[in-house]
Amino acid sequence: MTSSKETAYSDGISPQGLVTYSYQSREGGDNVKLGNAYTQGDPLVYFLGVRPGHFVAFYPVYIVADDPATRQVTLALDESLRYFDDPLHLKEYERRYAERLTRTRLHQPMFRARVMRAYKSSCAICELKHPELLDAAHIIADAQAGGAAEITNGLALCKIHHASYDRNLLGITPSYEVRIDRDLLEEVDGPMLRHGLQDMHGRVLRVPDRPTEQPSRERLAERFAQFAA
Repeated sequence: MTSSKETAYSDGISPQGLVTYSYQSREGGDNVKLGNAYTQGDPLVYFLGVRPGHFVAFYPVYIVADDPATRQVTLALDESLRYFDDPLHLKEYERRYAERLTRTRLHQPMFRARVMRAYKSSCAICELKHPELLDAAHIIADAQAGGAAEITNGLALCKIHHASYDRNLLGITPSYEVRIDRDLLEEVDGPMLRHGLQDMHGRVLRVPDRPTEQPSRERLAERFAQFAA
């Protein structure tokens, strides 16, 4: 199962907070397979496009409803979402739970994929180029107002700089300069502290080439105010 922004089909998140996936325009073929997967409860792989030719995979995914009238199936991206009594007519508390879980499952992998591409899989501070040691960090936390899973609210950071940023031991100014906590600058504690953090003080952030993918200065200012406080 594959969806992308370039598709002609109307895939997305339903009002019930679950993922919808449209039948193919031609009859038979994959449409029959979708019906079989629904009746048999078979797990599927769902590929969601993040840019042309690049996809994020979700597994296992289950079809929890099949609606021939709208020519769509409804997908559960988490095991717990399979057991609602009526997936097309959820109770309000079920809908809120499903929407929150679905958006988390969808947005975080997509957010990471897009941030890693924008920053060319390199830490914006130290330029470490090992993706397995990099995180897609939020400037404004996703649970807060303005914390959307958007590239402009993201930074590719190695794990030590991500943890330091989250704990306000490291700040980034709206002009893309790195600042290290004053007490930390004065601390003496071996080469990791010296080279990993203290030497980053005053360093200019490495940002994406495209202006539309560069970190939001407004969000950085809001976050830097927390660090400065």
